[in-house]
Amino acid sequence: MLDAQVSELPNEKVAVYGALDKWTAWETEFPLIAAAKALQILRKKAQWQRVIQVAKWMLSKGQGDTMGTYDTLLLAFDMDGRVDEAETLWGMVLHIHQRSIPKRLFARMISLYDHHDKQNGMIEVFADMEELGIRPDEDTVRKVARAFKMLGDKEKQKLVLQRYLPDWKYIHFNGERVRVRRNKWAGD
Repeated sequence: MLDAQVSELPNEKVAVYGALDKWTAWETEFPLIAAAKALQILRKKAQWQRVIQVAKWMLSKGQGDTMGTYDTLLLAFDMDGRVDEAETLWGMVLHIHQRSIPKRLFARMISLYDHHDKQNGMIEVFADMEELGIRPDEDTVRKVARAFKMLGDKEKQKLVLQRYLPDWKYIHFNGERVRVRRNKWAGD
C-alpha cells in the first residue's frame, strides 16, 4: 500500500517526505515493519530513487538504523549511479559501526566500486576489511585481485589470491557435487 502511494508521487523530495509524514501522522508508534516491507517492494520493482527517498526518510526519523537498510541504500545508490552519496554513507557506517559491519556490506561496497571502475576505492575498502579481520568471500577476492591487476600490481594480485582463495572448490560432474583442488594461478 505504501509503495503504491509513493510510486504515484512526483519525483520530488518534499512531496515524498510529506506523503510519508502524512502516512505516519496518526500512528502512536513508527510503522517500521510496514516501511521496511515497502522498501523491499520498491527494491524488487527496481525503483531506486524511491528506495533512496524512503530509506533516507526512515533514517531521518531515527528508524530503520540496521545493516539491512544500509545494504539496500548502498545497492540503490549503486544502481542510481550516486557513488558520492554511497561513499558518504559508507564513511558514516564505518565510523559508527566499525566493529560490527557484516561481510555482506563490505562486499556491497566493493561491488559498487567495481561497477563504477574505481579500483582504488575497492582496495581501500578491502584494506579496511583486512584491518578488521573480516575474511572476504570468493567473489570479493576475485574483484580485488582484478583491481590490483588493472592497477598493474601483479605481486599483490597473487598475494590476495594465495591468501584468501580456498585450496578446494566444488564442481558438478555427472550430476554429483565433487571436490577438486583449485589451480590458483589459472584464473579458474
